[in-house]
Amino acid sequence: MLSHYNVQHSARYVQELDYLPIIAVYESMNKTKTNHASIVSILRRPRLGFFLAGMAVIVTTGCHSAPAGAAEFVTAQPVLRQPGQALPVSYFREVWGYLVVGREFALDPSLPITDIAYFGANVNIYGRLVGVPDFRNLAAFRGRTHLVAACTGRALSYFVLREGSVERQNLIRDLLEASRPFDGLQINFEYVPPGARASYHSFLRELRQGLGDRMLTVAIVARTRTLANDVYDYATIAGIVDRILVMAYDEHWSTSAPGPIASMGWSYRVARHSLDVIGPDSLIMGLPFYGRSWGHVNPSRAHIYDGIQELIREHNVREIRRVYGIPTFTYEIPVTVTVYFEDEVSLATRLEMYKAMGVRSVGFWRLGQETLAIWQYIRLEGESP
Repeated sequence: MLSHYNVQHSARYVQELDYLPIIAVYESMNKTKTNHASIVSILRRPRLGFFLAGMAVIVTTGCHSAPAGAAEFVTAQPVLRQPGQALPVSYFREVWGYLVVGREFALDPSLPITDIAYFGANVNIYGRLVGVPDFRNLAAFRGRTHLVAACTGRALSYFVLREGSVERQNLIRDLLEASRPFDGLQINFEYVPPGARASYHSFLRELRQGLGDRMLTVAIVARTRTLANDVYDYATIAGIVDRILVMAYDEHWSTSAPGPIASMGWSYRVARHSLDVIGPDSLIMGLPFYGRSWGHVNPSRAHIYDGIQELIREHNVREIRRVYGIPTFTYEIPVTVTVYFEDEVSLATRLEMYKAMGVRSVGFWRLGQETLAIWQYIRLEGESP
């Protein structure tokens, strides 16, 4: 009988292949009353054209029992898959796709998509809803449609969410009226400040009541753990809305260090926390269709006069021109650009991991950004293989 799992991994091997070593943890013995581990293993990201095919688990057994309540650990080394090898097909209850107004041509009604989140409405500086897309643009789509409303400023979010304010009342009225032709409304307020936590939650409750039998969903930031006094507290919001789309992307962003939009290890941790707190029936795990690039230097900045002179000397500038009397020059520097992106291999691998964890619904930002090859690896529950 296995009583203990010792972590084994080769740090050098993991570092050279750029994988996050694995993972761990599961059911404590005092809960399950068994020494059998429930093992979920994940890997980080592919590199240099090789991709994850599965795993080779390295397990050693100990001669002693773990303390009551202790977690059991296992780790793995990756088995790599090259492009062109067979990819897994994953089945989901719901598949959501974001569609941006003006890009309706990206929607193919034959794709396995159950829900369209139609992106374009936003809150203006006066707290009114503007830019509402015409629902008739989605007439060919036979699934559910949801109006997405965004608010893109911290001060503006605080302003429109104030309880009892005329602006909040107007915005709620605008949202309910604009979403009437749709099957649901999605709130995408990504910049709610901590001081608006209570008002944000009561705002969602008012919308839930006003929508009646139509769906209320929210898109909220990814978390790997519960934070104290979090505006986007998963447990609180799950008790209000019908679905929560967790935006499990932008682990690395335009001004961060280079890295995956959503590494496998980080995606696993987000999904594990989301499943534990939100639950599989209300959770939609968001996935990215896009990539990012980073240059190792960014020369754009302001300079004092002495700094300009230093640039001239450092880069051996020979010519200074004048444009309408203003001095200007150019110089060239080498820039190393690092790119991370998603293809059908990374997406199919992440989808397989989510499905194995118990995720039932997924959503993608956004339609038109993807490799079309990914759709052959996505099915709806009940479809034939």
